[in-house]
Amino acid sequence: MSLLKPFSKLPDLNSATILLVESEEQFQQSLADALVEEANIIVNVRLAKTLPLPVENEESRPRVDLVVFIINLTSELSFQSAEASLKYLDPGYFLGKACFMVTNARQASVPVERLEAVRKLAASLHCPLLFAEDQTPDGVTAAAERLLTILRVAAGVVPMATALYLSNLTRCTLPPDIDQPSFD
Repeated sequence: MSLLKPFSKLPDLNSATILLVESEEQFQQSLADALVEEANIIVNVRLAKTLPLPVENEESRPRVDLVVFIINLTSELSFQSAEASLKYLDPGYFLGKACFMVTNARQASVPVERLEAVRKLAASLHCPLLFAEDQTPDGVTAAAERLLTILRVAAGVVPMATALYLSNLTRCTLPPDIDQPSFD
């Protein structure tokens, strides 16, 4: 079990690699297909249920430019799996090369406490928190386009922009009175 490090390998020209981490794999494959279809650069999509990644193919693994933790809010296991995977990620990823994507946030059966826990986790790690509609093709396409924007910057394809700067603009922040949520 090794730590996934952002700068352990050299980047490839006009290409980017994204790692989608989702324990339940419901949204992961459709998002991967949309990422490859929508991209105007070479995008390598890697899928994982959890971290750490296997050690046996570490030498042939490309440099991972962006790690996306997909959390299904209707499942407590999904949140716990993402939270447990964080310890296998090098702290350098939290400088603009990691984000959280939440699905099923509109369902009435989702406990408010789970959404707050995800928001607190993203805010504590200074990571962007994206919401995605996984039930429609248009929602999947919109999620892929948002991820591609972040991926291009994280991979260094966008001139004059850095992942750390983008992270400061898009990170999840919490209001000062987060202990008393008021979603009325």
